[in-house]
Amino acid sequence: MPDRILLRAGHVLSMDPAVGDLPQGDVLIEDGKITAVEPDISADAEVLDMTGRIVIPGFVDTHRHTWEASIRNVAPDATLDDYFVDILDSFAPLYTPEDVYAANLAGSLECLNAGITTVVDWSHINNTPAHPDAAIQALTETGIRAQYAYGSANTSLADYWFDSKIAIPGDDVRRIRSAYFSSDDGLLTMGLATRGPGFCTNDVVTAEWALARELGIPITVHVAMGRLAGRFGMVKQLQGLGLLGPDTTYVHCCYLSEEEWQLVADSGGTVSIAPQVEEQMGHGWPPVMKAIEYGLRPSLSIDVVTTAPGDMFTQIRAAFGAERARVNADCWKANLPVPETMLTARQMLEIATRNGAHVAGVEDRTGSLTPGKRADVVAIDATALNVAPVHDAAAAVTLSADVSNVDTVIVDGVIHKRAGRLVADVDRARRLVQESRDRLLAAKEAKSAA
Repeated sequence: MPDRILLRAGHVLSMDPAVGDLPQGDVLIEDGKITAVEPDISADAEVLDMTGRIVIPGFVDTHRHTWEASIRNVAPDATLDDYFVDILDSFAPLYTPEDVYAANLAGSLECLNAGITTVVDWSHINNTPAHPDAAIQALTETGIRAQYAYGSANTSLADYWFDSKIAIPGDDVRRIRSAYFSSDDGLLTMGLATRGPGFCTNDVVTAEWALARELGIPITVHVAMGRLAGRFGMVKQLQGLGLLGPDTTYVHCCYLSEEEWQLVADSGGTVSIAPQVEEQMGHGWPPVMKAIEYGLRPSLSIDVVTTAPGDMFTQIRAAFGAERARVNADCWKANLPVPETMLTARQMLEIATRNGAHVAGVEDRTGSLTPGKRADVVAIDATALNVAPVHDAAAAVTLSADVSNVDTVIVDGVIHKRAGRLVADVDRARRLVQESRDRLLAAKEAKSAA
């Protein structure tokens, strides 16, 4: 008999135009797959009562340095320049595989708790071959859907971020691909997290792009974050090297030129924007509307919990507020009415779910509550005082709800949060990440004293 779960009587926001919204609807899950989304379903199944709940696809975080969970909030006031010194040159060289495991365990549970069912783990902490194994082990244990993006080591700022001549080790990337990702159909998939032009020599850039394409894995790269990186003209450099393609996600994009935006669009590239970090750390204005203007489908990401919160609600509001503020200010100065293309609360939910799945390369299996897709489902408690009464369900999620309202989280048909509580050994994860914090702080102090 199939393993069945029936989500009954929720307000369903499917994010699939063909399915639509159901103010009172049921979602049937069989063996990890959504098989029906209808007003009323009768089935022999475990029934979860969704009365008073808004049922949505899981959020997708398309760029997160999950390994930094151990050092949460160590750089609350940091600029981007500070981050390179305070994090990549101070803490990153001290990370052991055990630290990476603890951070990825706690960090991915943090995602699940907040309704993020898919994450692109941008893992530029591979100081030894044991580091990626530890990261992947933790992702596997938590049961989150993830793209593990294999990045460089970070043992020296000078060696890895200033015209670096050190390429990501191809043999180890091939080992990880063979050992853990022989199929691209699993809950975990693989990508390559590259530093790109401006940070590496052309030989390194070309070698890393070739490695990803040899292995058939997507590429994710930071571009145009801050004025300095914007002046690098990184997308233009990639064009000059003949490397642009639909397999590449461009992260931040705050200072892309108009020509570069067109190059990204024409090449079929995708975009990840981290609004809170970009506003707070000085990367630039989050370019959500700019991406849309070029026909792209922007996604949202958390980036770093060293400086910003780790939930998608924060990112949604940061992007929504920043973009509308920018357009309102421009229109005020020009004495013009605001355009009809202003971002809407409903758009923000699509950006955080379906667009995210598109950018993470998993839209065929998640991102909407579509029969035939895998069951990555989140239920928001709409009876809570900060959400009720509901007039517009999408706005209730994007503008009112927070992590405390995430009632139920299902990934691939497995319940990971029920009645507001994670189904996981949270105490162990907390203990491990606190021990990692203490070890890293002690190591940093010892290094400073030496």
